[in-house]
Amino acid sequence: MRVLLAALIGVAASLAVGRTAAAQTVTFGTDWRAEAEHGGYYQALATGIYKKYGLDVKLEQGGPQVNHSELLAAGRLDFDIAPNSFIPLNFVQQDIPMVAVAALFQKDPSVLIAHRGQGDDSLAALKGKPIMIGADTRVTSWQFLKKKFGYSDDQIRPYDFSVAPFLADPKAIQQGYLTSEPFLIESHGVKPVVLLLADAGYDSYGSLIETSWKLVREHPGLVQRFVNASIEGWYSYLYGDPTPANTLIKRDNPEMTDALLAYGRDKIKEYGIVDSGDAKRLGIGAMTAARWRHFFTTMAAAGVYPRTLDYAKAFTLAFVDHKVGMRP
Repeated sequence: MRVLLAALIGVAASLAVGRTAAAQTVTFGTDWRAEAEHGGYYQALATGIYKKYGLDVKLEQGGPQVNHSELLAAGRLDFDIAPNSFIPLNFVQQDIPMVAVAALFQKDPSVLIAHRGQGDDSLAALKGKPIMIGADTRVTSWQFLKKKFGYSDDQIRPYDFSVAPFLADPKAIQQGYLTSEPFLIESHGVKPVVLLLADAGYDSYGSLIETSWKLVREHPGLVQRFVNASIEGWYSYLYGDPTPANTLIKRDNPEMTDALLAYGRDKIKEYGIVDSGDAKRLGIGAMTAARWRHFFTTMAAAGVYPRTLDYAKAFTLAFVDHKVGMRP
């Protein structure tokens, strides 16, 4: 049945691409204000890749007061970005029929940041030390750190999403995103220690494309076209000229600078955030059942989810692992 479904999806997608009718409008919500972490999606929009696949994509930015997961569940978005693997699993736990159809980030860009010369050069060394983290981190990657390195909740200090307290205290440690906070800190003349959780075994996916099970079942060709176009957009952004995407990003988010965009893209490439691991053999967007199972098992053991949760409802592999956009 899976082979038959994949074949039908492929036929529907190829037929749709070849049509000359007006493009089909879809709404797509990102997980934050426009930034390099959204580069591939903006590239697909700016260069006409979505249009080539018969799609008129209406991209809606996220932000601190925007909950695109709720809008997706309410049917006001066709697709959205989940920043980590917890979100699709949370949907399953809450019995909300949403599903992850691709993982554009093979590595979650979450990091911990420390000062040099303090002996804080590894995640293991941070055990027992005060760390500034936010509420969302406390219920996501912090659970991994507790399980693997023995961190405890009494280490937690409030984090207000400003690097000022870090800069003021040479012993400070804080959460961050590989492509953002280190840049801000370096712009003040401080070269920090940056510890990527993914390189220590934190195997959450990042930038997951989510949609509804209803759309998957009723319009699989549409889902396939959106996934394929997004994948091609990421190959173009990383290995082609990123200018088209960056121009749109700066239009949507005037606070974004060329320097930060270049830094973000460089770090995404340097650390293999998008194109590493399974994506090297299966193509960008890759997911595997084994990795989902391992992540869920780890988080269930940490008490985040009941062991009986039907975690496989959180994802489908029908639209990925087809080597779309891979170079020969």
